[in-house]
Amino acid sequence: MPTSSNTKSTSPEETVCPICGGVGWLHEDLPITDPNFGKLVRCVCKQQEAIQSAQKRLYQTSNLEAFHTMTFESFSVQGRLGLGDEQIRSLQYALSQSQQFGASPKGWLILMGTYGCGKTHLAAAIANTCIEYGMGTIFLTVPDLLDWLRSSYGASDTTFELRFEEIRNIDLLVLDDLGTQNSTAWAAEKLYQIIDYRYTHKLPLVVTTNLHLEDLDDRIRSRLQDPDLATRVKISAPDYRSPVKDSKDLLVYSLQLLSDRTFGNFSMREPEHLPAETQMSLEKAFRAAQEFAERPRGWLMMLGGYGTGKTHLAAAIGNYRKGMGDDPIFVVVPDLLDHLRATFSPTSNASYDDMFNRVRSAPLLILDDLGTQSATPWAREKLYQIFNERYNAKLPTVVTTSGSLEELDARIRSRMMDNRLCSMFAIIAPGYRATTKSERPRRSSK
Repeated sequence: MPTSSNTKSTSPEETVCPICGGVGWLHEDLPITDPNFGKLVRCVCKQQEAIQSAQKRLYQTSNLEAFHTMTFESFSVQGRLGLGDEQIRSLQYALSQSQQFGASPKGWLILMGTYGCGKTHLAAAIANTCIEYGMGTIFLTVPDLLDWLRSSYGASDTTFELRFEEIRNIDLLVLDDLGTQNSTAWAAEKLYQIIDYRYTHKLPLVVTTNLHLEDLDDRIRSRLQDPDLATRVKISAPDYRSPVKDSKDLLVYSLQLLSDRTFGNFSMREPEHLPAETQMSLEKAFRAAQEFAERPRGWLMMLGGYGTGKTHLAAAIGNYRKGMGDDPIFVVVPDLLDHLRATFSPTSNASYDDMFNRVRSAPLLILDDLGTQSATPWAREKLYQIFNERYNAKLPTVVTTSGSLEELDARIRSRMMDNRLCSMFAIIAPGYRATTKSERPRRSSK
């Protein structure tokens, strides 16, 4: 049996591995003729720790932080309303193919379908699964990849070359939103070089696209159509977030989805007997939201964990102002960025400039879930441009976030810290658990 290569003295309360004495390495009990005789091996007590450490390193380089909740278990097929049998079957087939690819990443998997049909979720689930197996993985949206290539080239040639080679050679590469990029000839050539390299060396690749193959670059299309390497899966389900056909309608439809959120049906959660300080944070946020709805001035920021009521109060502000004849814009930040990216597609009915200008110049803008979006250079820059214009123009703005201020872009954070313009309210209550209607206290909208 293995014998410890060392001993380690400990106090009685410490837990020590009985095999290696806590040092993590040992000599195996082997005959002197064995080639491994005398060699140190890792003890089983440290193997799991080493695996977890390796997975953490892989996760940090994968660019998957914003997609960590996207797994096969969280992918819903039957939970979508109004789907036909064919649409459900396409989702089930896409899920099955993605699970098979995640279990044994070989060849290429091409996930095709309209915006919001579930392609990105499945691609991220594959990437998360492969990282759990210890496989080197990089997940990149194509517009962000090209932005990075453009910004890094010339600034540090060594850094660019190293990163470019890493992307070309990584065990698994996931390219999300192929075809939505607005690329220069140079960036398009680099993208082709990455795809062609992985094609030549038959390295695993996952691609998602909103486009038909004939709308893609001819050289890339020919490789995606190779039946010996690529499996193409078409998802016919519509956008799960809304039935709108025009991307810019997101700015109208998002508030319609929350039209039932009012100050009158906001729960103050008295039956839960929350601690006094917690209850007070909820009441302060409620009063601040009501006052802002009555007279929208400056910025209102609400912080707190998931399910604390931030979105309800933000939507209540929007619905109140809409009832007063205004035209507020309510939008979830990750959805806004996704729709802005989608306008780059040749098949998009929406204009990027029109949508972007509507958001940053809206008389009242409500941004929900700031900080949950992928923190890419492109996304950070677009959000900064929106906040900077609204800051300079002092346009009324409501923001909710589940993260801390330190996690936000420093340029945006500095504007939010200006207490001449922005008021902050932190809701420290735990996530809300629904009670019965009779238990739910109601508050006047006045």
